[in-house]
Amino acid sequence: MATPKKPRVTLRRRGQAMLEYSMINWLVIVALVLSSTVRIIPGPRVSTSSTRPPMSLIEMFLYAYQVHYDTYLYSLSLPFP
Repeated sequence: MATPKKPRVTLRRRGQAMLEYSMINWLVIVALVLSSTVRIIPGPRVSTSSTRPPMSLIEMFLYAYQVHYDTYLYSLSLPFP
């Protein structure tokens, strides 16, 4: 006598896990973006004016990159013999 085939029971739990994983990733990314735009006190002073508002973290990184880039270009244009 042949054994009857059991019906295949497939549970699709992977979809729920991927949804939860993507929601957690989205929350982490949003938290990082919001926390990086918070104003840092006191922040670096770019000019001599003390009325400049504090810079956010992203603005501080961009300012540091600009200073680094300008310094690099300045050192390339020095008149070495």
